Amino acid sequence: MQAKLFNDIPQQTPQRDRNDYHSLDELGAQSKNCTQCQLAETRQNVVFGEGNPQAKIVVIGEGPGAEEDAQGRPFVGRSGKLLDKILQSIGFDRNDVYICNIVKCRPPANRNPLAEEIEQCLPWLNAQLELIQPGIILLLGKVAANTILQNKCSMGSMRGSIIRWGTYDVVVTYHPAALLRNPNWKYQCWEDVKMLRKHFDSMYQSNQP
Repeated sequence: MQAKLFNDIPQQTPQRDRNDYHSLDELGAQSKNCTQCQLAETRQNVVFGEGNPQAKIVVIGEGPGAEEDAQGRPFVGRSGKLLDKILQSIGFDRNDVYICNIVKCRPPANRNPLAEEIEQCLPWLNAQLELIQPGIILLLGKVAANTILQNKCSMGSMRGSIIRWGTYDVVVTYHPAALLRNPNWKYQCWEDVKMLRKHFDSMYQSNQP
């Protein structure tokens, strides 16, 4: 698949919303006490995110599921195992990237997060991106993509291209949970992540000794 820049989706560089932090560890510790939305009332754990704090790639999903809520870690259930395989298929593992979600607490019954929940939680994500400063963001699923890219576009119109959003290059593909429900989409996901790997190599291989 030929990668191309896709510039006609509205873009806005996130602004700094959490001022009192100096590292991901400090920011994560602050997030544990967040009660800004109703998800705080039903969560077991805040699922802040994990991985390489200097990652060139940040993977963003929609929100934690039951396993993630129980363990306080992102993508550790069936979807997480599939995500690990997807990353491994293009030569990465969890230690190479940083993995997080749009919302840090599990929506009840795994429903989509509400607009007000997303609004209250996005400052944490914006601050994570500001601290990590990745080159590439991999968005998993329509909710994550519509939220970050501030649109209502379909998956079909967003995936298959490199999207420039602020200072980041973005790749959109299917959420692993969707792939478990619809295995026929795995080929499109494979094409998307191959494109991501090719773009990553073009950005960073020339900088390697």
